[in-house]
Amino acid sequence: MNRLKRADRPYDVVLFGATGFVGELTARYLAAHAPDGLRWAIAGRSEEKLRRLRERLPGAADAGVLLADVSDPASLRELAEHARVVATTVGPYVQYGDALVAACADAGADYLDLTGEPEFVDLTYVRHDARARETGARLVHACGFDSVPHDLGVHFTVRQLPEDVPLAVDGFVTVGATFSGGTFASALGQFARGRQLRAAAQERRRCEPRLVGRRVVTPAGAPRFAWEVGAWALPLPTIDAQIVRRSARGLDRYGPDFRYRHYAAVRRLPVAVGGAAAVGALVAAAQVPPARRWLSGRLKPGDGPGPERRAESWFSVRFVGEGGGKKVFTEVAGGDPGYDETAKMFAEAALCLALDALPPTAGQVTTAVAMGDALTERLRAAGIGFRVAATR
Repeated sequence: MNRLKRADRPYDVVLFGATGFVGELTARYLAAHAPDGLRWAIAGRSEEKLRRLRERLPGAADAGVLLADVSDPASLRELAEHARVVATTVGPYVQYGDALVAACADAGADYLDLTGEPEFVDLTYVRHDARARETGARLVHACGFDSVPHDLGVHFTVRQLPEDVPLAVDGFVTVGATFSGGTFASALGQFARGRQLRAAAQERRRCEPRLVGRRVVTPAGAPRFAWEVGAWALPLPTIDAQIVRRSARGLDRYGPDFRYRHYAAVRRLPVAVGGAAAVGALVAAAQVPPARRWLSGRLKPGDGPGPERRAESWFSVRFVGEGGGKKVFTEVAGGDPGYDETAKMFAEAALCLALDALPPTAGQVTTAVAMGDALTERLRAAGIGFRVAATR
């Protein structure tokens, strides 16, 4: 691994897809918060757009400009060979992401993305985990609102509980924000690819080593009124619980028998019923190509709200953890989840991989396994709250 983490690569961090909506927000964050001496670059298909972006970013005059295209594998290989860390916003990832993961795995470059697509994550494991382990590359998916607050929030909660005992954690998500165009496109694509999604999950199960001596489960749970948070709890069919499960498999600190359930928390029952119906209708519509095309045109990747709307947005994820006779209530909270805070999480994750002293990991790993406390502390310093609300 040391051979492939050399400082003689031209760039510490390369941001691919920098001219998209979330890409530009991430570039702005890096320009404002990158420490002195960080060698970073923005990358994409259009040199003109990249140079115009660099001119708009205060403090980014020294940032490099690299050309690469997802349809040109040679350009992606060159990109990966020039970087210690490659962070990409170019999705939907199941369509556009595989060649860049392959390039990073071969080059020994760390890779981060914003995917919420379970199919893509499973295919990446099957195709590229072994090679990344050989070269020392860390492949870290879901480094935005999917799934940093949930993955690190559970990690934070587990650390408040006794060691070497069975643990159970429930997460309750509340959001006041507009859907990201990229998130909507990814979700719509996954809803339409149920067969492929199941096939990818089965292929991963055939390849993945079995967990020996410990048990980790993430059942969906059932809709219920959760007295512990004073809201209706609806099972959330997102990638977050899968990411938490993989963190729990990778870290003995989660105990010999670990369970996690993931919910949306809704105060009013009519809103909960309406939300469940809307998700069902979206899943059904995604199966019909004309309906799917129409929905795709409503909110496109790269679309996003203005600064005023984002300033009013927020998120809160509350966790209830139990084990060894102790019960703990924790919370992760911040501002606009789909854009501003996602850009912050993404940029800080890239800086964490590039600059911080971290555990010696390689292959496909989660934020908790790869970065854990180091990224949590970075995010706290950046204004995202991690707190213990109460213990019993």
